[in-house]
Amino acid sequence: MSAPTASLTFPEGHSLKNVDLPVGVFINNEWSAGEEGKTIEVRAPAYDKVIANVAEATANDVDRAVDAAEKAFETVWGEHTPGSERGRMLMKLADLFEEHADTLASIEALDNGKAFGIAKGFDVMAAAGCLRFYGGLAGKNDGKTIEVNESKFAFTRQEPIGVVGQIIPWNFPILMFAWKIAPALAAGCTIVMKVAETTPLSAFYACQLIAKVFPPGVVNVLTGYGNVVGAAISSHMRIMKVAFTGSTLVGRQIMKAAAMSNLKPVTLELGGKSPNVVFDDADLEQAASWGAFGLFFNAGQCCCAGSRIFIQESIYDQFLEKLTAKIKSIKVGGPFEADSFQGPLTSKLQYDRVSAHIQAGKDEGATVHLGGERHGTEGYFIQPTIFTDVQPSMKIAQEEIFGPVIVVQKFKDEKDLVVKANDTMYGLAAAVFSRDVSRALRIAKEIKAGTVWINCYNTLENGVPFGGYKSSGIGRELSAEAIQQYCQTKAVHVNLSAPNPL
Repeated sequence: MSAPTASLTFPEGHSLKNVDLPVGVFINNEWSAGEEGKTIEVRAPAYDKVIANVAEATANDVDRAVDAAEKAFETVWGEHTPGSERGRMLMKLADLFEEHADTLASIEALDNGKAFGIAKGFDVMAAAGCLRFYGGLAGKNDGKTIEVNESKFAFTRQEPIGVVGQIIPWNFPILMFAWKIAPALAAGCTIVMKVAETTPLSAFYACQLIAKVFPPGVVNVLTGYGNVVGAAISSHMRIMKVAFTGSTLVGRQIMKAAAMSNLKPVTLELGGKSPNVVFDDADLEQAASWGAFGLFFNAGQCCCAGSRIFIQESIYDQFLEKLTAKIKSIKVGGPFEADSFQGPLTSKLQYDRVSAHIQAGKDEGATVHLGGERHGTEGYFIQPTIFTDVQPSMKIAQEEIFGPVIVVQKFKDEKDLVVKANDTMYGLAAAVFSRDVSRALRIAKEIKAGTVWINCYNTLENGVPFGGYKSSGIGRELSAEAIQQYCQTKAVHVNLSAPNPL
């Protein structure tokens, strides 16, 4: 059965009119339908309209992808291709991402709902930068020599772990695609990836670029449902490692499946309920601007979003006024509208989840200071929302909302703040705003989170590791550390002059 295709049409006045692309299963650099020939509807969240019907993969399709990835690893990739050549290919793919930036960003904006300008200027360019960063690191993950004794020589090798499974979310589709494939390919692994069934289209376009650069079987991409394709990847006996970005609930299921199969290692980048702390000596204009950006970027659909803002009591009213004014200035609109910053929630399911959290906040007695309702009449838009009078035990203070909703709380002093900031099962990120660098560094040390920003928010760098404490995950994305998590260490002992033992 031939692979399904889609013809995407963009709004009048946009630089692109339409794009045709395959939307099937990508295995061995070839497109096909899923084994059962079923498809999944993909909707544009800004308009609530079907824009494509993509192949629904099965567990047998995962088997086919693993066969292709395993053959590629054993014949043309891994240690069969020097690190310098793997790096050259990643650099070439980065060039192609930049060359096709308008198309990738247009697809991302239509499929995910984020503003085209942000999709191009941030998502696609950051994805290209990530590919280029790991292109430069390929082949540089060295082992070491170890002094033992004069009769023996010992050294270690860093070897690619083999076929890896990767599962990415729907909030940053093309960026997460790059975050996952780049370190794995630099390490020499081959890939079987599940992309989110709600936002697969930019990855499908990227697969056409991959086929121009990489040998067949090195990167294989499927879409389907998590309880089928994700479960098959997590439990597959010939997949040697799984990397997942998504919810903590699903992360636990993946970890269990990995342990119950071949005890494969996992890296998990999971949820967050990140505290954003504003002290009384902070630059309040700066803190309000970064505070609004830290939550409402990508409509709040960021795992590290600064969703809990803690304001020192003495400046509470003053800062809340500045924050409210900044948030009111945000333009909520469709992905191809001029100056749009906050787009829709990416799916009806997510819209309903966020709406339910807002209702829970109202029911538990928190005050809706701003927003709290649907925005407009078309698509999955929710007004930028601020809750005040929030108690730490409330659902909106404890659970990840993953939408344009901030909860604001007061704190008295450093001791009070640290207790409140750490009162969460999560530990992905945090921020501290203060002119006192000593105080900021002191609080950064006390907050249990994998990333702490000082006087900024949501500024990630390819060379700096990213990941969480507690229920926010295991392992790290980005930096040279990510390559190490796609390798295993082999120790080699060489006898130079030791006598026979018997």
